Amino acid sequence: MGVGKRVKRVLIVVAGAVLLVVGVLLLVLPGPGLLLVLAGLLLLASEFPALERYVDPVRDRAMKAAEDSVSSPLRIAGSVLAGLALLAAGIVWGTVKSLPFSGWSTGSSLILSSVILFALLGWSYRRVRTRRTAVQRG
Repeated sequence: MGVGKRVKRVLIVVAGAVLLVVGVLLLVLPGPGLLLVLAGLLLLASEFPALERYVDPVRDRAMKAAEDSVSSPLRIAGSVLAGLALLAAGIVWGTVKSLPFSGWSTGSSLILSSVILFALLGWSYRRVRTRRTAVQRG
């Protein structure tokens, strides 16, 4: 195996492991835990085929969680409010110097979290709407 292939493999394994660990942490913290676990598993399964058997069950649960997150107007409103709160907190932490861990490193991570939340919310909503339209037509 050439050096380039080894480097690529190490990078894939490291990225997969990081996504998997962060995803597991986000299972108990607010965030898209199952989707990150799925992404990590997909990367790791590309290098370790024995992990393929875990991909489908995690994919099914992640897609169910994504659909549940937009199953009612109340849940959508709650998610939008959480995203707006993260965005506001990021701006405040970036600009108010008297807060603990103040600065744009903390602020930008909160803002990035809100952007990810809105992107996942939009993706989930479009996915559910597309499925409902297909079911109504078929």
